[in-house]
Amino acid sequence: MAEGKYKKLLSNTAIYGVGTFASKILVFLLTRLYTECLTTEQFGTADLITNTANLLIPFAAAGVCEAIFRFALDSKEDKRSVLSTGFFLICITSAVFAAVAAVCGALGVFVEYLWLVALYVLMSNFHSMLALYIRALDRTKLYALQGIMNTVLTISFNLLFLVILPEGNFFDGVNGYVLSVVVADAVMGLFLLLYAHLYRDIKPRAFDGALAKRMLKYSIPLVPTTVFWWVTNVSDRFMVTYFCSEAANGIYTAAYKIPTLLILITGVFSEAWQFSAVKESESDDRAEFYTNVFGGFRAVIFISGAFIIALSRIIAGILYAADFYTAWNYIPVLVGSSIFSSFVTFLSSIYMVKKKSVKSFITAMVGALVNITLNFALIPEGLELFGHTVPCAGWGAQGAAVATMISYATVFVIRAVDTKRLMSFKLGVFNLALNSAVIAAQIVMMLFVDNLPVLIAGQALCVLAVIAVNARTLIFALRSILNALRGRKKVTEKNNIAT
Repeated sequence: MAEGKYKKLLSNTAIYGVGTFASKILVFLLTRLYTECLTTEQFGTADLITNTANLLIPFAAAGVCEAIFRFALDSKEDKRSVLSTGFFLICITSAVFAAVAAVCGALGVFVEYLWLVALYVLMSNFHSMLALYIRALDRTKLYALQGIMNTVLTISFNLLFLVILPEGNFFDGVNGYVLSVVVADAVMGLFLLLYAHLYRDIKPRAFDGALAKRMLKYSIPLVPTTVFWWVTNVSDRFMVTYFCSEAANGIYTAAYKIPTLLILITGVFSEAWQFSAVKESESDDRAEFYTNVFGGFRAVIFISGAFIIALSRIIAGILYAADFYTAWNYIPVLVGSSIFSSFVTFLSSIYMVKKKSVKSFITAMVGALVNITLNFALIPEGLELFGHTVPCAGWGAQGAAVATMISYATVFVIRAVDTKRLMSFKLGVFNLALNSAVIAAQIVMMLFVDNLPVLIAGQALCVLAVIAVNARTLIFALRSILNALRGRKKVTEKNNIAT
């Protein structure tokens, strides 16, 4: 039945949402513990270790974890063969990574904490491989539950290593911070292996050489793709620090916290959508399904973004200390970045469905290059090149925010054009343009209008305009949800929601 696919998507989104928000809240509560138990130097070192490890994770597995998820979703693929092939591929790539780490250790590179980085990477891939396989098998509740359990275990080991055990022990400080995550990943990997009986699906004779080649062809381009997105998301902070100051970067980093609310919404939805996108990719009404889902997603993102921009000063006043209040200046532009980032994430599902990971790689590379180029052009007042000073915009941290927004918008436009060749569905170009224009007006008003009554009236009008533009889409989405929840057969809409 037609309403079944909407009900499935809604159900999965709700389950992933509960798991994700529960984990995020628990992690947020750990902030005080870390600042009490770690010195600023230890906290900085631990952050460096985890960021380094997160960058190396896809390299150590050659992106095979994501390939396991994608290929296990295919109804024509043998699930045991996918897991077995992926498992042995990861064993090989992990052995290569461990060997490289050993050589680096022998050469004295990052030697003090190299073993922590290696353990973090290996256990993360072990856990991720099995968790993504569970997700591909549509064991949604178990996937969400194990995510919460993983967070609870991390907290428990943090309390054990950093609080309960006496100071000066092996697990004190940086070791305890990092090993809490490592041990939790190892325990949850073993839990899934045993509780979900996944060990039964891993057999040497199930290894398929031809499948391994297809999986690697899909997964290897995902590795540099991850690096390019890391560049787009993180390089601006390094450049703000270099061209401005550490204090300016601290305020800019604080500004990032509020727009990530949109990224959180997108992340929860994306986990559920990827499953539905693959499962419905061969259905007769897939174009209508994709169009309707994107329409609802588009409406939620634009309306949420409009509210966050309008309330950015108020939110900053509540969440930030006085020294960080000026971070509100960067929030509107960064919200614009998050809006386009959300749409880029949606379109990446098309590449995933069609297994066009090379296209993900190319578009991510374009985004990274645009971001870095604009950072140089917009952040400093000038650049010294070949003995000459080249004038630049001199916008400081605001230039970094604008560069990020333009880079995501560029990638979105490229992907919007390119994915039309892969999947026939309507993005609603007029709706996108109209919403974007209103959001742009909001951003300009927030940054340049000082008269408070005028600003409040202008923001209120913009929020109402965004709601009005998306009202029809939102009503249709809510009606589809209600019909799905009631188990009724959805009446086919004559007029498409993408206007």
